[in-house]
Amino acid sequence: MLGAMAGLQTSTEVDAWFKALDHPLKSLMLCTRDVILGADERMTECVKWSTPTLTFEGNLVSFQPRAKRFVSLLFHEGASIPGDHAILDGDGEHVRIARFKDEDDLESHADALAAVVQAWCGLRAKS
Repeated sequence: MLGAMAGLQTSTEVDAWFKALDHPLKSLMLCTRDVILGADERMTECVKWSTPTLTFEGNLVSFQPRAKRFVSLLFHEGASIPGDHAILDGDGEHVRIARFKDEDDLESHADALAAVVQAWCGLRAKS
């Protein structure tokens, strides 16, 4: 079962954003945040474009809170992340999207999401 991971470095700005959020999937969004932050200690977070954005040496992913039936993540440069990541959807030049409908869906794809984060951090550390 997913839950808050101890020792994650969250930002007070994003904590406040989530505290004020009225969203049917708030709990799932928080679990998704935990998976991303827990995947690599270099990940940080801030609020950009009025939504939580997770970063390391550039913007990796932002939540898309308008979606109400699933947690939607926009990977800003998803096309450039090395490896084959089946959870990333889209065929545009840059952006990729990942969606999670419930906690079971996130839990079954948590390792894949962590792999995307780790691939991004590995790529950006070389830059």
